[in-house]
Amino acid sequence: MATAGKGARRVLLCGYYGEHNLGDDALLQVLVCQIPTSCRLLITAYDQRLVSELVPRSKTVQRRSLRSVLKAVATSDVLILGGGSLLQDSTSFRSLLYYLTLIVISRVCNTKVLLWGQGLGPLNRVVSRWLVQMVLPLTTAISWRDLVSYQQACRWQRSVPMVWGPDPVWCHPGRQWIGGGDVVVCWRPTKRLDDQGWTVLITALSRLQSRSGVNIHWLAFHAEQDRLLPEKLQTLDAFTKPLKDASTYSTCQTIDQALDVFSKARLVIPMRLHALILAQLAGAPCSALSYDPKVKAAASMVTASCLDLGNQLTVDQCLLAWLEQLDRPADPSKILNIQSRSRVHADLMLDELKCVD
Repeated sequence: MATAGKGARRVLLCGYYGEHNLGDDALLQVLVCQIPTSCRLLITAYDQRLVSELVPRSKTVQRRSLRSVLKAVATSDVLILGGGSLLQDSTSFRSLLYYLTLIVISRVCNTKVLLWGQGLGPLNRVVSRWLVQMVLPLTTAISWRDLVSYQQACRWQRSVPMVWGPDPVWCHPGRQWIGGGDVVVCWRPTKRLDDQGWTVLITALSRLQSRSGVNIHWLAFHAEQDRLLPEKLQTLDAFTKPLKDASTYSTCQTIDQALDVFSKARLVIPMRLHALILAQLAGAPCSALSYDPKVKAAASMVTASCLDLGNQLTVDQCLLAWLEQLDRPADPSKILNIQSRSRVHADLMLDELKCVD
């Protein structure tokens, strides 16, 4: 394939990249693989060295410097807001304004805007919903990662070409499940659980370890948020000494590292969406814990076990679900079907890039 030359299209990739969250960096790696190598890539990143190592063909700009990113917008042919749920105000209203500002300035600079593999919301404020409705028609094309987001966007506007399909990370190459290893826990902090809720999960995990004799591998997907969670949970009385002795801890640095761990797992208990997706791509048995509808929806697509943290869970309910899924690998035919449907994100993007002068 041709490499990027002087007259190549200048593509700016903007997302939550280089923030030491493996899910977002997985989205970036999948996105880059779908972009022709003839394009010149500039990527917004917090840890610019990390992103440069992930995508050697790219240059980076500090994502936390709005001025620097706006300068990059002005010199780009296309802005791609790549993956995740960037148009939401649950993280902060300021975060939403950041991405909306980029879209508006892009149009002022005659830079095309593609929303790729996006989720819409949550938008908790009336002003947030109004702003998004006003700004969406300024985009060039949109691919949504779930049907609910697509339907909401259709209610708000119909002038922009839009498609929807499963999360783009489903397109990443998978692995053959080996099994025989640990139970892998990919949990994250969540407001859905207080100490009592965490106690239920820890008690069930302790009983699972006791009954099956497995080791527990705590695998952090977000280097800051998830890595500190086990330390907090160990202050609970339910975190027994046998559970502590059976536990090991690590942080994911790359997709390949995660797939290696998942391919050997006897069971993966994920909370994070992309932990669930990568575990399924590795063929691993899964029993998800849904803190957000996107996790429940992904589990439903592959008919994986899923417990909703919005409900009052019991120890017996969790333990039964986990024991039932132990050593029961994913269905590869379902994965192949989802991967085929997920190609819509790449197809839409490639069509739009062809139209760039």
